[in-house]
Amino acid sequence: MGIFDFLTGEFIDVIHWTDDTRDTMVWRFEREGHEIKYGAKLTVREGQAAVFVHEGRLADVFTPGLYMLETNNMPVMTTLQHWDHGFRSPFKSEIYFVNTTRFSDLKWGTKNPIMLRDPEFGPTRIRAYGTYTVRVSDPARFLSEIVGTDGEFTMDEISYQIRNIIVQEFSRVIASSGIPVLEMAANTRDLGKLVAEAISDTIADYGLALPELYIENISLPPAVEKALDKRTSMGLAGDLGDFSQYSAAEAMSEAAANPAGGGAMGAGLGAGMGLAMARQMTGGRPGAWGARPTGDTARTAPPPPPVEHVWHIAEQGQTHGPYSKAAMGRMAREGSLTRDSMVWTPGQDGWMRAEDVAELAQLFTVMPPPPPPSAPKG
Repeated sequence: MGIFDFLTGEFIDVIHWTDDTRDTMVWRFEREGHEIKYGAKLTVREGQAAVFVHEGRLADVFTPGLYMLETNNMPVMTTLQHWDHGFRSPFKSEIYFVNTTRFSDLKWGTKNPIMLRDPEFGPTRIRAYGTYTVRVSDPARFLSEIVGTDGEFTMDEISYQIRNIIVQEFSRVIASSGIPVLEMAANTRDLGKLVAEAISDTIADYGLALPELYIENISLPPAVEKALDKRTSMGLAGDLGDFSQYSAAEAMSEAAANPAGGGAMGAGLGAGMGLAMARQMTGGRPGAWGARPTGDTARTAPPPPPVEHVWHIAEQGQTHGPYSKAAMGRMAREGSLTRDSMVWTPGQDGWMRAEDVAELAQLFTVMPPPPPPSAPKG
């Protein structure tokens, strides 16, 4: 082997890229004057693609593997350069390595509340946030549509645009889904799939794909959440008189423990406030405080409100509930509660068939009237 052949072998290019930044999507192989030697070795690793750009035009895309940059391996470049088999001088081109792996744990969220009409609460606002995963599905399109001539393109440079697309499609999907706000938490997986499908066509024009999108939380405004908490507390309070006495005792304890209130004065003030609040909540009923009513008051005092039963249902060795009577009626209409369903309510002696419970039997006997006769044809 002559000295010229030896020097030629020593100066053959080895073109490759190893990335340890975890956020670089595209990296340009730098060579002085952009001169790539004929016969250079190109190594494309798994999770990468190499894009050749020659004189401003996209020439070839190489998938993972080891390539020798020669005439036989570069048909498009051969056509552009009009090479023959003896042409071995360097050619001026640019090589862009594109990371085709998934970029995960990327954050998205609604910058402003989304307006929607809820079937239970009416017009309301919600916020949402979550994570998503993105990857380059078409390196050539991504390079021509997004990257351009950027020598090092990172995920941060396009994440803001993707977040805007996600929020826009999420707003549209959530407004047209018709899912009540209180049931959205149980449907976040399906909503995430709907949003990802709606986004796929848009980001495909960028050469990107969205393999996963997760909705971590959907929240209401603080005022609405506070009202819901109050509504839940009222449902758990049970008897209003007992709740009033409990509230009064709590007010007395808090007032007595307040150093600024001053001992007995704080206790007295707390007791007065607690009694006034409780009396207002009970409508000023004389019998609400344990005092014995006398005379006409005893005869005109209204009876206590009836206690509404809640029901548990047993199916296939498991129980679920409790459900109100209204919910049981809705399940009976939908067919998920039948006459043979086993039900139980506090105070009932063991499980019973729904048809054998007088309070529930009427749910199965309410039938719509027969349809009206059809009008005679004239």
